[in-house]
Amino acid sequence: VQLQASGGGLVQAGGSLRLSCANSGRIIGLKAVRWYRQAPGKEREWVAILTSGTINYADSVKGRFTISRDSAKKTMYLQMDTLEPEDTAVYYCNIETVYTNFWGQGTQVTVSS
Repeated sequence: VQLQASGGGLVQAGGSLRLSCANSGRIIGLKAVRWYRQAPGKEREWVAILTSGTINYADSVKGRFTISRDSAKKTMYLQMDTLEPEDTAVYYCNIETVYTNFWGQGTQVTVSS
């Protein structure tokens, strides 16, 4: 299984982007899908999680970001609205199964003020 993230780019503060993460192959034993981000000089931080019964967000993005997944398209999304310069980072998708974790390669999001 490989994850391919896309949708990053340069946007002005207040704008929107939608990140996508498509997985090849079949996911067995799915537990959760998550988005993480890593800003320059900082550690990777969790942004959003979606499980069969739960959706949750980091406080810094709550109310602005929306995580979703289309299992038929084997794609997960992160809709990012009202972007702020502090959201500038490389964004990574993650799929956790009962067996292992899969990571995407990251997509750069840059928000200008």
